[in-house]
Amino acid sequence: MKYLAFIAAAAMSIAPAFADNTSPTGLWKNIDDETGKPKALIRITETNGVLEGKIEQLFRAPGEDQNPKCDKCEGARKDQPIIGMTILSNLKKDGEEYSGGQILDPNNGKVYKSKLQLADGGKKLNVRGYIGMPMLGRSQTWVRQD
Repeated sequence: MKYLAFIAAAAMSIAPAFADNTSPTGLWKNIDDETGKPKALIRITETNGVLEGKIEQLFRAPGEDQNPKCDKCEGARKDQPIIGMTILSNLKKDGEEYSGGQILDPNNGKVYKSKLQLADGGKKLNVRGYIGMPMLGRSQTWVRQD
């Protein structure tokens, strides 16, 4: 019996190494498309086929506020901590991509339409935020962390 418990514990300890690379759920590091530097860790979850992403950690310089608030956001997000904030919402699978949702840029407080697509065997996530049509926007590549 102890042997079976040991095997089960060992299997559970290596489970994160076998993350589901066919889904965007998991922990992602976003890379700033302008500076090429990491900005944050975002946890993407799925509930009833709808994706949502929350900021878990920010990569800030030592002299910067380590727990900034979204002073440029509007509504319920106004002056709320960026860490823990939902920045991706309402994305649904549409063929090879996830679309129909929104992404918040906490730097300017604006909400954009968004779409996501897995790349590099699920190790990367191409994230596009745009106004109106996807051609009018910007993209980031996020890197899977789990």
